[in-house]
Amino acid sequence: MSHHLFLLSPSDTPLYTLTHYSTKPVPSNVSPLSSNLPNWSTSAFAGTLTALSGASSATHHSTGGAVRMGGGQDRHVIQMIANASLDMIEDVMRKENTMYLKAVDKFNEWTVSAFITPGSANGLEMKRGGLLTDFILVDMKFVLLHEGKNDDGIRQFFMEVWELYVKTMLNPFHTAHTTIRSGIFDGRVRASAKKYL
Repeated sequence: MSHHLFLLSPSDTPLYTLTHYSTKPVPSNVSPLSSNLPNWSTSAFAGTLTALSGASSATHHSTGGAVRMGGGQDRHVIQMIANASLDMIEDVMRKENTMYLKAVDKFNEWTVSAFITPGSANGLEMKRGGLLTDFILVDMKFVLLHEGKNDDGIRQFFMEVWELYVKTMLNPFHTAHTTIRSGIFDGRVRASAKKYL
C-alpha cells in the first residue's frame, strides 16, 4: 500500500513531498477504470488507464521476484489528484473548525486526507534578534493520498509531521516558504510514516 505526502505552503507551493510504501496488504478493488470500458478500447490506452486507475499497484517482474512500480511513471497522476483535491480541502476548511480532515476527497482507490495547521489571516510572526521574521505557520496544508483506511494512524502521523515542521521552522537558517531539504527532517518523517502508516 502506498502513501503520498505533500506539505503545501499557503500559496499551494509544495515544500516537501514523500512517497512511502507500506508492507501492509492492499485491499482489493473490484472496479478499476478500465473495467467500465469495452475490451477493444483499453488495449491502445492501457498505460494511461493503468496510471489513472492506480499504477502504483502495477508490478514488474525481475530475477529477484515482483517489484512494485509507481515512483516515476505515475507521479504526475498523483500530483494531479492532490492538486484537484485542494478545492475540496479549502471548502471543508471553511465549514469545519478542525485541524485533521479525514477522507476529504476520493479518486478511484485513492483517498485524500488533510491536516491544516492553526493560523489566521494575520499569521504567526516571531522575533529573532529584534527583527520581525516571515510568516511561518499560516494555514499550511499537509495532504496525504492513501489507499486504505487508517484514521487513527493517519491522524497521529500528521501530528508528528506537524511537530517536525514546527521544529524545522524554528531553525534560524530556514525560511518559511522554501523547500525543506533537511536530511534529518526527511529521515524522521519516513520513520513516522513507517510507524503509523
